[in-house]
Amino acid sequence: MTKPTITAYLKTHCGWSKGVRAVLAKYNLEYEEKDIIQNPQYRVEMEELSGQPLSPCVIVNGVMLADISGEELEQYLIQQHLVEPSNASTDFPTNSGCLHHSQPIQQLTCSN
Repeated sequence: MTKPTITAYLKTHCGWSKGVRAVLAKYNLEYEEKDIIQNPQYRVEMEELSGQPLSPCVIVNGVMLADISGEELEQYLIQQHLVEPSNASTDFPTNSGCLHHSQPIQQLTCSN
């Protein structure tokens, strides 16, 4: 199975971002992390690519997954046959937010 190319726009300390990191670690996937708190230019970049201000946003093989939880990222990776389903545990909950909000995942095609 070919490993996907992944760029993750994450916050330094955020439940949603930690959930995304946990899923990527669970499947031992390499990714480029762009911390939108440590580098505000990454936030601008994320907003331009995703068309919205909410994070985390993850680009997988050129597909933008906007405002995504770790749980949603895992489902996407499995549905796209990029990983095999695994019952391995993670070091952080994959669906734990910073604040209460429940918006559906947005998938957008983008070019980096």
